[in-house]
Amino acid sequence: MISSDFTQGLLAQGRDSKILLVVVDGLGGLPDPRTGKSELDTARLPNLDALAASGSCGLISPLGPGFTPGSGPAHLALFGYDPWKHQIGRGALSAMGLGLDFRTGDVAARLNFCTVDNQGRVTDRRAGRIPTEKCQELCAKLEAIRIPGIEIAIAAEMEYRAAVVFRGEGLEDELSDSDPQVTGVPPHALEARGKGSARMLEVANAFVDQARQLLAAEQPANMVLIRGFGRYPVLPQMGEVYGLKALAVAGYPMYRGVASAVGMQTVETDWHLDQELEVLRARWAEFDFAYLHVKKTDSAGEDGNFDLKVKLLEEVDQFVPKLLELKPEVFILTGDHSTPSVMRSHSWHPVPLVVHSPVAMPDGLPGFSERHCRAGSLGLIPSTAVMALALAHARRLEKFGA
Repeated sequence: MISSDFTQGLLAQGRDSKILLVVVDGLGGLPDPRTGKSELDTARLPNLDALAASGSCGLISPLGPGFTPGSGPAHLALFGYDPWKHQIGRGALSAMGLGLDFRTGDVAARLNFCTVDNQGRVTDRRAGRIPTEKCQELCAKLEAIRIPGIEIAIAAEMEYRAAVVFRGEGLEDELSDSDPQVTGVPPHALEARGKGSARMLEVANAFVDQARQLLAAEQPANMVLIRGFGRYPVLPQMGEVYGLKALAVAGYPMYRGVASAVGMQTVETDWHLDQELEVLRARWAEFDFAYLHVKKTDSAGEDGNFDLKVKLLEEVDQFVPKLLELKPEVFILTGDHSTPSVMRSHSWHPVPLVVHSPVAMPDGLPGFSERHCRAGSLGLIPSTAVMALALAHARRLEKFGA
């Protein structure tokens, strides 16, 4: 049974055409007060500018006006899934992306190694972005945690992030996060938000208490924040919904997790663009649809590093011709959400989108940016419409009605 949020799935037809979706994480931005220009306006993007002239452009909204999305919901929307209906804890996506033993009935959560002062106040939510190797060492230390009746699996994700899976009787995922999202205050106390979550609250508190003791002598990562509790997701699969054999190329595990949840085949790779491109080239002939994820732009935005985000956008632009050499019938480049450097966080602002195909309406725009894409022929659309556009441009949607 196809989910009701996949109208286009009812019209999908098989055809020998290929779609490449490139998601530049945190793509959108806001003007720098020093110049009045956003990161995209500031960057030199000759290849994306050429696509904006020859393709169709617009802006996408992941959750609707005013709502700031996490990366999981924003990606689900891009893949055509209603993110309000299909809510998945980020911990579940990280656990799937890391290949942890994660099953129906388990609860996963995301860990952020952080720094706290001697009064327990968070001074750095990311512990200085410790290297992944250090994160792996700290995860090994946390393997000493013991909770009666509970099996625990932990794995490093990237830099300061990790994931944990809890297995045992009576576990539910309706818990609040301990991450206060700001510094200068203690981690939030965890709270049960569902009637059946009392046991999970007990388990999570025991985990955090033991982690505090095990990490007390470490620097800078001397504590963990726990967030994004989630059970194993069961979603309609892309092959069923769209008739596509889909590949995900993402260096960051969480994005492999969300791709796996919707039925894409995933490949473990580094998050550097050249290595992701190498994997994509090697597997391109096997698939109808490929999703390529670019992570570092989002990290630069979250760090408030405007100039670095500009530089990374320029690096993405240099890869565009190499991606087009694969000759996809449909080439789409957008972001999952905006991460303006001036805000140092995800935001609700619409995200630029370009669709390039032989049947795309050429907008003739002078550049690829928030400002230019606002004038594009696609207008402002929900992120959930991107897959319908992809299928239509690939001539994979049948006519509706007589």
